[in-house]
Amino acid sequence: MPTQADLANAIRILSMDGVQAANSGHPGMPMGMAEIAVAVWNRHLQHNPADPKWVNRDRFVLSNGHGSMLLYSLLHLTGYDLPLEELKNFRQLHSKTPGHPEYGYAPGVETTTGPLGQGLANAVGFAMAERLLAAEFNRDGHAIVDHHTYVFLGDGCMMEGVSHEASALAGTWKLNKLIALYDDNGISIDGHVEPWFTDDTPKRFEAYGWNVIRAIDGHNVDAVDAAIAQAKKSDKPTLLCCRTVIGKGSPNKAGTHDVHGAPLGKDEIAATRAALGITAGPFEVADDVRAAWNAREAGAKREAEWDGKFAAYKAAFPELAAEFSRRTKGELVADFSAKAAAALAEIVAKGETIASRKASQNAIQAFAAFTPEFLGGSADLAPSNLTMWKGCVPVREAGGNYLNYGVREFGMSAIMNGLVLHGGFRPFAGTFLMFSEYARNAIRMGALMKINPIYVFTHDSIGLGEDGPTHQPVEQTATLRMAPNLDVWRPCDTVETFVAWQTALEHRTSPTALILSRQNLPHQQRDAAQIEAIRRGGYVLSEAKGEAKAVIIATGSEVQLAVAAQAALAEKGIAVRVVSMPSSFLFDKQDAAYRASVLPKGLPRVAVEAGVTDYWRKYVGLEGAVVGIDTFGESAPADQLYKYFGITAEKVAEAVQSVL
Repeated sequence: MPTQADLANAIRILSMDGVQAANSGHPGMPMGMAEIAVAVWNRHLQHNPADPKWVNRDRFVLSNGHGSMLLYSLLHLTGYDLPLEELKNFRQLHSKTPGHPEYGYAPGVETTTGPLGQGLANAVGFAMAERLLAAEFNRDGHAIVDHHTYVFLGDGCMMEGVSHEASALAGTWKLNKLIALYDDNGISIDGHVEPWFTDDTPKRFEAYGWNVIRAIDGHNVDAVDAAIAQAKKSDKPTLLCCRTVIGKGSPNKAGTHDVHGAPLGKDEIAATRAALGITAGPFEVADDVRAAWNAREAGAKREAEWDGKFAAYKAAFPELAAEFSRRTKGELVADFSAKAAAALAEIVAKGETIASRKASQNAIQAFAAFTPEFLGGSADLAPSNLTMWKGCVPVREAGGNYLNYGVREFGMSAIMNGLVLHGGFRPFAGTFLMFSEYARNAIRMGALMKINPIYVFTHDSIGLGEDGPTHQPVEQTATLRMAPNLDVWRPCDTVETFVAWQTALEHRTSPTALILSRQNLPHQQRDAAQIEAIRRGGYVLSEAKGEAKAVIIATGSEVQLAVAAQAALAEKGIAVRVVSMPSSFLFDKQDAAYRASVLPKGLPRVAVEAGVTDYWRKYVGLEGAVVGIDTFGESAPADQLYKYFGITAEKVAEAVQSVL
């Protein structure tokens, strides 16, 4: 009968051998957290390796994602579809075992981690999703949503600012199904952390409102097991402070930073095997140890038991069961397109001149009527970014559909990633566009994972006015557009804003950033074909009166300037076409024939946008002109700023004439 040490040493063997085979990686954390992993995965984790997407599984997040061989070893040993060859192929091109865990590669990897601290924030999102789904769908005697979220994290995660943001919210929200296991080994890549990390971490988490269990021997499986059992009884999230030795088992490198981010080397691996009493060769795990790790039978039994509970739930509450299934599959309501079309027709008929942030709120209100999976939020700016709607209910300790994140843009965005990955909700949240900078790495992670949170970024340009250059974004829209797989919309009026929202909700594999104005934007006239063409990202909004001599490309608040310039040029006998391009992401995905029909080859081009100009060179070329702003802004009323920086219809007309 294998001992707990045998189970832990199987992780050590696979981890150090995988890193050695790749000649790169991080063996120290997997070797140091091996017993903690045994306690969680062998005694507590509710999962089914044969069905990695089972709805009521526990979620496991490796926030210290550099130790990815720990997770790959666990997935392999417990019976997921991750054969030994993939562990031998660690960090190699097209393997399922990349250097850091990546969502969508190996089955059982719940989120992409590596940028430290974000996994913890994702875990807060997982736990919040479980809380809200349970409040919405569970009924007396029918607890179909009942699972935990476990997260492993290290000193680096604790130092990153996002851990403060997310952990403070987890404590405030009392997410008692969240259990964090802290690998307190006192080592980072630079060495012993005392010179730069002296926080009293347990007190810090107690101050957040967490249940904290201190000084657990992280190499004693029974001690960790007992602490987890105690954590499950708490009405708060729990931090388990586990004292460990990094690289445990290595005779000469354990407890040093030398084992953090480099292979042990053949000689030290041989010494480690000898010290652990292991005679097996590389990647070899004894059959009885494999059998003790294998969780397929137990997992199938757990899921079968849940299936029985859900069948009873379905019989008692058929409509709720159908809605739960739809929501957890990420499907929109069956008549979504028809209802959206009806709502859009009302928007077109009204033809309102309002700020696009207000148009966004109107769109939210319309979609909320048939999108119950909406989960809104804001980083403390709801009255300004208009993310709340009539009928939304702020989340406190029970249910609700609106999260007050406080001034925590990074934490908010990383939590949203967790909410999406858990399933059951379509989260969106807002802040000023300038403060997307605080959230940037979480936005990038959403795009990298091919998931679909929605960001509402308002106050989009120098049109913000008197708050001045600290709050006036000039480069943010362009740099967001440069992120692969991020759909950035800058709509020019109520119609484009509604279409942007509809497209965002229909996206399955791309996040969306909505770039919205503070100032009012006039309604633009369109026919049905033009309205349909909005969904293609760029389209001819106003055709030239006569043979076009040039094309003006514009977005957002500058579309009105392009239209005014077109009229002024027409009076001089110069016919130009106006193209609105709210989403270059989608326009670039269109076929070449369509793109050429909108932007004919050989026709001079001018772009106008109240932001940096270089981005638009991809469309206008070096011969074209761009009207924009390549400096920081100033503090003054918006109309004065547009004149001061030369972003006017007159300047657009002059630019057109300059390229003819």
